[in-house]
Parts: sequence; C-alpha cells; structure tokens
Amino acid sequence: EEQLVESGGGWVQPGGSLRLSCDASGVTFSIEAVDWTRQTSGQARELLAHLNIGSGSATYGDSVKGRFTISKDNAKNTFYLQMNNLQPEDTNVYYCGAAAFVRGELRQAWGQGTQVTVSS
Repeated sequence: EEQLVESGGGWVQPGGSLRLSCDASGVTFSIEAVDWTRQTSGQARELLAHLNIGSGSATYGDSVKGRFTISKDNAKNTFYLQMNNLQPEDTNVYYCGAAAFVRGELRQAWGQGTQVTVSS
C-alpha cells in the first residue's frame, strides 16, 4: 500500500524549476531518513537526494548536485525536492521513500511516483 503521497510533477521548459512534495502523514513509524529517486522503465533506480532526519545531513547524486535540494517542513510531516535548472534528461518518474529502524527491523514507506517532463 502507498503510505507516501507525491505531488508537484508536471511539464516544464528547460531551465525551469519544479518543487515536488511528499506527504508522509500516513506513515505509522517515526521517519529517520527520506530519499528521492527516479526510474525509467528497464533502468536501475537512481538516487537523487537523501536526508538524515536526526542529523539534518543531506547528500545528493552527482547528476543533480547544485540543482536539487531536499528539505523538510518544520510544521508538518511533509518533505520536498526543489529542482532547479531542469534539463530534458531529467524527464522521468520521481519517487519519495521513507525509512526507519524500529526494534532492530527496517521499516519503509513509498509513494506512487510523479511524472516530470522537461521539454521546449
């Protein structure tokens, strides 16, 4: 079952920006880490951004460093991926994921994905 709800995808021209949202209100565990990934049919999933909730540390994939920023809303259980200077090669389906270790076992949640299309 989907526990994360993604939104904000759509069409944008090259050089434009989009902000993706990840609503985690349906997650039953205390989230320790969040990531954004993208995947094209037949290809391996690419990690774009990772956020450690406790430390606030964020890491990014080489292809999006300097262009994408992951963040957390301080007032609600929502995460974002700000995407700037989008290029046609960024066209893909984008996914949000959340995880935590609960009593020594990995718990995970995922979203349905949102389509991002970059073209002129």
